[in-house]
Amino acid sequence: MAIQLKRTANVSADGVKILVYGQGGSGKTTLIKTLPNPVILSAEGGLLSLADTDIPYIEVTDMLSLREAYQWATESEEAAQYESIALDSLSEIAEVVLSAEKKQSKDPRQAYGALQDTMGEMIRAFRDIRGKHVYFSAKLEKQQDEQGRVLYSPSMPGNKLAQSLPYFFDLVFALRAEKDSEGVLQRALMTETDGLWQAKARTVEGKRLQAYEAPDIGEVIRKLS
Repeated sequence: MAIQLKRTANVSADGVKILVYGQGGSGKTTLIKTLPNPVILSAEGGLLSLADTDIPYIEVTDMLSLREAYQWATESEEAAQYESIALDSLSEIAEVVLSAEKKQSKDPRQAYGALQDTMGEMIRAFRDIRGKHVYFSAKLEKQQDEQGRVLYSPSMPGNKLAQSLPYFFDLVFALRAEKDSEGVLQRALMTETDGLWQAKARTVEGKRLQAYEAPDIGEVIRKLS
């Protein structure tokens, strides 16, 4: 077997891969327009917040369209012109996958097991696309722990999949949208966990992010590149 040695210094050349989660209406879809030259794979259909832009998108309605979108993104000359790919959202894509698995299996446990395998394979495939930034959005999950604290994390169907999701990424941000003392809505990307909100940012030494960054993925990419 031939071994191909690679260099860690070249990892950043593969683009920034990032997962952002938040509550409905926080602006996860709107963040897409801050990506460098993006194309969208949309499973939600909620692109109204981007109506003032002219970003191309592909509708993902079933497993076939998802596989075709991946093939297009990695093999077509047309896709080569785009610097970024946005999957909006992983939570909805997982629901599409789960629906397909339930039709093939009468055992719910088997369907959820297949969901984890299929989504894990799909996330790795899109995450590892070379030379492009890949943005994954996800819904917000709220859970209460044994101490009565409310914990916030990315939402996915199936407990195992939800728990394993952050481990696929070096960058997991919570999009916080809260009103200040004057009632003005403020939005920020939370890059470090506070014990309640799940977040992390494994970055190159000397290119550290702030605990809260402006809601601009393009700026985050510039800081890390």
